[in-house]
Amino acid sequence: MVKKEEVLEKLREVCDLEIGMNIVDLGLIYDINIKNNKVHILMTFTTPFCPYAPILLKKIEEKLKEIKDIREVDIKITFNPPWTPDRIKK
Repeated sequence: MVKKEEVLEKLREVCDLEIGMNIVDLGLIYDINIKNNKVHILMTFTTPFCPYAPILLKKIEEKLKEIKDIREVDIKITFNPPWTPDRIKK
């Protein structure tokens, strides 16, 4: 069974290319749900016009599929609430 901690650990390996910080500590991940080894992620970007969005999405999927039991990755993007620097974990 896939655990949320495993998912977070892998997501910490994905860095925002402009800021150079991983997407978890940057506060881009809003929610993670795991059901039947399918991972559902609700996330945002630092800006709706993020030029690296497609690259980040691909890296997220690649990293999560390194976890043995993950069958599928579903990523939803939201800008509600919009990302602000206050979301950065210190």
